[in-house]
This record gives sequence, structure tokens and C-alpha cells, in this order.
Amino acid sequence: MARQPRLIVPEQPHHVIQRGNNRQIIYREEADYQRFLVWLKEGARFYDVAIHAYVLMPNHVHLLATPSDATGLALMMQKVGRLYVPWFNHKYERSGGLFEGRFRTSLIDSDRYFMTCSRYIELNPVRAQLSVGPGEYPWSSYAHHAGARLDTLVSDHSLFWALGNTPFQREAAYIDMVQQGLSSEEVDFITTSILRNKPLGSDSFKSQLEQKTQRQILPAKRGRPFNPPLPPFAQA
Repeated sequence: MARQPRLIVPEQPHHVIQRGNNRQIIYREEADYQRFLVWLKEGARFYDVAIHAYVLMPNHVHLLATPSDATGLALMMQKVGRLYVPWFNHKYERSGGLFEGRFRTSLIDSDRYFMTCSRYIELNPVRAQLSVGPGEYPWSSYAHHAGARLDTLVSDHSLFWALGNTPFQREAAYIDMVQQGLSSEEVDFITTSILRNKPLGSDSFKSQLEQKTQRQILPAKRGRPFNPPLPPFAQA
């Protein structure tokens, strides 16, 4: 059976994860992270994909991104892979694939889950015990959102701008949100959604997506269909 195409909706944020094949390391040293980010920035600009948040972990990468059309996100990821994988293989004298098949994606209900997903991504190193706090991990967008450095890869979303009228207010509000952390239920919900390529949102949001995309998103109702008895005049 053919795989169903990814659910990509233009001008809507998507949570993206690309993992190393068999969980293998995809960044071995600082230069690897830097090279990947250079090509990610080039790909995002070329295919008009806004990157709102990211983290590069040793064996996978998370992105929160908004594509301008239905094809740009996949083309961006393909372009980065076609540049990075041969470069990585040549550098480390290896061959074969580096990434685990197709990247996974989860369409985001912006109003309810955009900021939660952004924090989920930037707190990933803390959950993995790679750093005590998100600001200590160099390969994420947290430093940009916290005002520690300007990251030209990041395109601030309107919901981030809504946190305050000045950069200082926005940064302070975001730092406070991240310090509050995430509940285990929020982490599980986001993780399950991305690993299953499912939208991240309420049933109402998913129902609207079904109508917009003409694809089944909500679980099908179980049981046999109800067939009411025919009225006497309609029976044979």
C-alpha cells in the first residue's frame, strides 16, 4: 500500500523531526552542527520556509517551521540532506544513509500549541540531560528568544511578538514561560503527535483540517454502521 502524503498546509506551523538512522549520531563535533545550520538557513530562504524554533541534538533535529506552499518544507529537508550527508560521509570516511527515512511532521494548532511546541523543542537538551538549562546548550534557538544573541536563521512568529511591546518584554516573557517547564502530559502529547505524523491540536482543529484538506484525520468511528429499519411502505 502506498504511503499517504504528508499533511502539509501552507502558512501553518509544523513541528518537524529528522532522526539519525538507527538513532546514530549525526553531529560528531562543533563543525558538523555549524555546517548543518548553514545549509538549513540556505534551504529555508531558497524554499521560503520560516524557521521559528530549532534544536540540533546529537542524533536528531527538531524544527518549528511555517512553509509558504505545500512543497517547500519537503524540498528544504531534501536539499539539506543532499548537501549534508555526502559532506558528513566524506569527512568521516563512511558510506550509506545517515537519516532515518522520511522526516516526520506534525501540523500545529497555532493558538493553542505554538508556544508550547517552541518550548518543547528548546527544552529537549534539558530533558536529555545534555544541559542544566536551555541557555547552556549552544545548538538551539533559545538564545535568540532569550535575547542572548541574534540568530538570523530564526523568523519570529507573530505569537512571539505578541508577548510584549519591546524586545526586552518579549524576551522576559519567553524566559518566564520556559522556566515554568512543561507537564509530562504536554510532553507526551507533543511526542506522540510528531512520531505518528499527526496534527497537534484539539478535535475541533482536526475537524476543520479534515474539511480543508479532504483527508481523514480524526479516528474513524468504531462499530458497524447503523442502518435504521425501512418504513413499511419502503419494504419489498
